[in-house]
Amino acid sequence: MRRLDRWKKTLLLALAVASCEWMGAQTATILPAPVEMTMQEGYFRLMDGMTICAEKDELHPVADYFAEAMKEMSGVTLKQVDTDGKKADIRLKVSKDLSPEAYRLTVDADGVSVETGGPAGAFYALQSVRLAIQPQDKTGIPRMYVADQPRFGYRGLMVDVSRYFVEKEELMKIIDCMSVLKLNKLHLHLTDDNGWRLEIKKYPRLTSVGAWRVNQTDRPFPDRRNPEPGEPTPIGGYYTQEDMKEIIRYAAGRCIEIIPEIDMPGHSNAALAAYPELACPSVDKHICVVPGMGQGSGNIIFCAGNEETFRFLEGVIDEVAELFPSHYIHLGGDEAWKEYWKKCPRCADRMKQEGITHIEELQSYFMRRMSKYVQSKGKQVMGWDELTNSTLPDGAIIFGWQGMGNAALKAAAQGHRFVMTPARLMYLIRYQGPQWFEPLTYFGNNTLKDVYSYEPVGADWKENYESLLMGLQASMWTEFCNSAEDVTYQVFPRLAALAEVAWSPKGHKDWYRFVKSLDNYLYLLRSKGIRYSEAMFNIQHKAVAENGKVKVTLECERPDVAIRYTTDGMEPDISSPVYTAPLIVDHGGEIRCATFDGTGKMGKTLTLDMGWNLATGKEVISPNVSDKLLTNGVRGSLKQSDFEWTEWYTPEDASFTVDLGKASPVSRVVLGCLTHYAMGVHKPAGITVEVSADGQHFTKAASRTFTKQEIFKEGNFIEDLSFQITGGKAVRYVKVTTTDAGMCPEDHLKPGQQSRYRFDEIQVF
Repeated sequence: MRRLDRWKKTLLLALAVASCEWMGAQTATILPAPVEMTMQEGYFRLMDGMTICAEKDELHPVADYFAEAMKEMSGVTLKQVDTDGKKADIRLKVSKDLSPEAYRLTVDADGVSVETGGPAGAFYALQSVRLAIQPQDKTGIPRMYVADQPRFGYRGLMVDVSRYFVEKEELMKIIDCMSVLKLNKLHLHLTDDNGWRLEIKKYPRLTSVGAWRVNQTDRPFPDRRNPEPGEPTPIGGYYTQEDMKEIIRYAAGRCIEIIPEIDMPGHSNAALAAYPELACPSVDKHICVVPGMGQGSGNIIFCAGNEETFRFLEGVIDEVAELFPSHYIHLGGDEAWKEYWKKCPRCADRMKQEGITHIEELQSYFMRRMSKYVQSKGKQVMGWDELTNSTLPDGAIIFGWQGMGNAALKAAAQGHRFVMTPARLMYLIRYQGPQWFEPLTYFGNNTLKDVYSYEPVGADWKENYESLLMGLQASMWTEFCNSAEDVTYQVFPRLAALAEVAWSPKGHKDWYRFVKSLDNYLYLLRSKGIRYSEAMFNIQHKAVAENGKVKVTLECERPDVAIRYTTDGMEPDISSPVYTAPLIVDHGGEIRCATFDGTGKMGKTLTLDMGWNLATGKEVISPNVSDKLLTNGVRGSLKQSDFEWTEWYTPEDASFTVDLGKASPVSRVVLGCLTHYAMGVHKPAGITVEVSADGQHFTKAASRTFTKQEIFKEGNFIEDLSFQITGGKAVRYVKVTTTDAGMCPEDHLKPGQQSRYRFDEIQVF
């Protein structure tokens, strides 16, 4: 009996291995998608004691790296040997016909053979091997042939370490995870209003003062107020030059170049808090390292009329140029507000001396002068696309970020190289999925699929623009991060989508293949303890009022999952109905839905509590298209951009009318109103409700006005503003008119900004 049991176990194990090998051969997945890949049946299986041979000394570090990675991943020990490469199990060879980042990879019965133009190509080939190994197997490399090379030479990630200081060890984890995706540039945003993060030995106050700020981590970034003089500053940190050398070495071992950014002339409060004499004498407020958006402190920038400013920045560049082996230094140049320059006598003198007649050209003078100094150190200059607002520095490489990044094309028209990192798609600070489930941030959505769908080369570009495009970058701004896990959650897995857009040939996209390939990469992230988002499994809803009912549309980015739902208040499970078409709702109640694969639930449960009243499903008459949301039965969240809020952002009064469809007795009207103080979202100054039986003749039924204190109350909350309707007449049309509240007051977080208001639902009873 025992012998039979052992025989059964042996047979089952053999069948499992055979199944794994067949499945591996059919489903081996590599990110980014290679230029060419041919799969064969079967595996080459790694075993202890197998050898790896690098033909050239320059490939030895790559062989060592791969051996360490395999030991960590599978427990297999590989030995690097210097004997005849033909006898080794894994062979790395240099081929003169290949470019440095290109490779040819063959996996067959004899082992793994890599031909490459240089260490980077060998490294990338072995990353392909690493991702092709199935997590459930760990030692079997699918037999295949791959010929591959990148579409773009610049494939980058920017990490803002100023707003949240990412510790050295955590930054190295990010470097590890980006290297697997064959990314080759890490742009570090080292300085900003919120902290100076690099030791400069000539100017020690940059880190003793500029690297630290007050502790307001209990509040979201936009809600933080500037400190009073003398408040303790325990939050922050910085990289010593020895730290940075270690990071640079670590990245270089993974074929990643670290590009430093020293932002100027704006985003400079941290530096000016340390050396306030470098600000314009017209500055009339306390200069500090700001914990949040700065309450106007962003207008305080380096003085362009002070020669000491340039001596200081040249001293910084001296140390940065020596420390970083990168070919590039990024000088920022973005969002430099000129309020104090316009009042500054030194800046006025500078403009007179240089024959400058426009304030934007004063920034051009500043940036061109500093660019020449950087170039004298043998480095190339990079900058944000605001540099195109005036005369560009010679040879500057421009990063297109505003909107879809098209300002960079102004530089291309002048023969400048450029990198695309459009905020609308490549800024990872934005929400990456249905906002009801996501950590608080701001702006709209940049989903995994949005990033993957991006094509950087515009159909209407002039012929020479594409040749000037160096590549792409995802940019991770860290305003809303209070931990390294917050950073990685926003970065991954969207960085994988950026990597494929930057590497794979144009026209090579296959969304279904990509998300299936992604699963192996996510396993790798989990094995490293990296927190990442699973937003791609969550459901985005759209509820639209139609003919007295509400049409609810549900969708998920993953094409390989089913949406299951319930309408009885129960949690959906694997036996719940599958969503196949929009749900038509004609009464109140709960819709609950979630995604499922063959094994069970994948995403979070979306619950739509469909409120019902006389206005639900009814037509809204308004010039504001988003007003259609006012009668869809779904309330908004505290996230102002969750697609459930209407918005008015104008100094003019606004109004909308709801057609109830038929005359009905009305006793009360309720309007859901959002306050989001930090973003300048407040109640209007007044609201008037009018009613009508015919839609032509309206009678005032109720109104409310609000004091400045009520309007500009701090916080993030929703209020139901109620209006009692007296008279007892039958009503078909309800008209709401609002009165603008004007500008945010001087003591506001956004002083002088036009306030705006948002409503999520009108309820009529």
